[in-house]
Amino acid sequence: MLDSLSLRAPNQYLSLPVLGEVLEGLCNWLQARGYPPKAIRRRVHGSPLLAAALRRRGLRSLGGLTASALRALAPKPTYWTAQLACSLVRSLTEYLRERGELASPPASPTEMRVSAYCGHLARVRGLAPSTVERNGLRMAEFLRFLEYDADPRRLRVLKIAQVDAFLAQKGRRLGRASMQKVTAMLRSFLRFLTADGEVPTGLDAQVDSPRCFRGERLPRALPWTAVRKLLCSIDRSTPKGRRDYAMMLLIATYGLRVSEVAALRIDDVSWRSRQIRVPRPKVGTPLLQPLTDEVATALLDYVRHGRGCSPHRHIFLRVRVPIGPLKSTAVSDAFDVWADRAGIQLPAPGAGGPHCLRHSLAVHLLRQGTSVKTIGALLGHRSAESTCVYLRLQVEDLRHVALPLHLAATPEVAE
Repeated sequence: MLDSLSLRAPNQYLSLPVLGEVLEGLCNWLQARGYPPKAIRRRVHGSPLLAAALRRRGLRSLGGLTASALRALAPKPTYWTAQLACSLVRSLTEYLRERGELASPPASPTEMRVSAYCGHLARVRGLAPSTVERNGLRMAEFLRFLEYDADPRRLRVLKIAQVDAFLAQKGRRLGRASMQKVTAMLRSFLRFLTADGEVPTGLDAQVDSPRCFRGERLPRALPWTAVRKLLCSIDRSTPKGRRDYAMMLLIATYGLRVSEVAALRIDDVSWRSRQIRVPRPKVGTPLLQPLTDEVATALLDYVRHGRGCSPHRHIFLRVRVPIGPLKSTAVSDAFDVWADRAGIQLPAPGAGGPHCLRHSLAVHLLRQGTSVKTIGALLGHRSAESTCVYLRLQVEDLRHVALPLHLAATPEVAE
C-alpha cells in the first residue's frame, strides 16, 4: 500500500521504530474505509513526529497503551506537520481499537455502577438497547454531579436536596417533557440503588415530575403542499442529494422514524415481492410495508448512482470518509438543511425535524378520509391512543366543524 502512495522514500517510514510495523496495515485499513490516497499520504507524513513522541516517552510498543494514553501523544496542532500527526493519532487509535490491540483502562466506580444498572435494565426489565444506553448515560451524569468517583460512600448519605440540585441543573436547558423522562430515569435508578442498600429508602418517592397535560403541545404537522415542496427542492444531481431525497421520501411515504431510516439494510428491501421490511429499534419488532413505485425508484437511483461500492449492508451511508452507516442525527441534519433551503416554515418552535413529516402524513391521511385504525397500522402503533397524538387538530380543521351562527332579527326601535 505504501508503494502506491507516491511517497519519495517509503522505506524511511517502514523503518520507523514502533510505527513502521503498523503503517502498512493502517494504510490498508484507511483505504478500505474510503479514505482517498491524498488523505492517507498526509497521515503517513505525520508519522515521524509521532515516532519521536514515542521515543521521548521510552515506549517500544503500542500494545500496552490505552486509547487516552495514545491520544495524549498527539502534539498541539499549531503547525501543518503537527496537524498531520494529530490526524494519524486519531486514525491509529480507531485502527488499534478495532483490532483489539489497545489496553483497557480500569473501570471507574461510576462505570461499574452504571454497568450494573444497565445490566438490570436489560435482564430484569427487558428494555431496548437504545433505552438502556440512554438511561446509562443520564445516570452517569448524575453520579458525576455527585462526584461519586472521589468518594463512593456519598450515595449512602444521599439527600433529596442533592437530587433536586441535579434536576435544577438539567432543567435549565431541558423542557418539561424531557424533564419528565429524566425524573423517571432517576426514580428507576434510585429504586435500583435502594434494592442494593446503596441509598436511603424512600428517596425515589420524593422525586417529583413536572406536569405535562394531554394535548397541550401545538400541532407538528406541515401542510402537505410544504412536504411536496421540500421533496422537490432536494438536488438529486449529487450523491448526497439522492441519499437525502430517498430518506425524506421514505419518511413522507411510510411515516418512518429517523432511527428506522438509519437502520434500514439492503436485505430489508424485497424487490421481487415489492415489500420493505422496516426495522423498528424502538419496539423491537419489524413492520412489513408495500414498496411503492416512487420509493423503489428513489432507492434504486441512490444505490446505483450515489451509494457506491461498500461492504456495509446498511442502505444509507455517509458521503464523507470514513464511509459507514448513518446515525439518526445525520437524518435530522439532512432535513434541517433542505427545509432551510426550501424556505419551509416549521409548524411551531421546537417542533421541527424530520419527525414532523411523520405527523404530516398522519394528518394528510386523516383529511383524505382514512380511518384512525389504518393510520395507526401504517405508523406501527398498537393502540389508537398513540395514533391520536399525531392527529392534533389545527385551526383549519376546527373551522369545518363550527356550527353556523344564526343572527336574531333586530327588533325595531320604537319611536
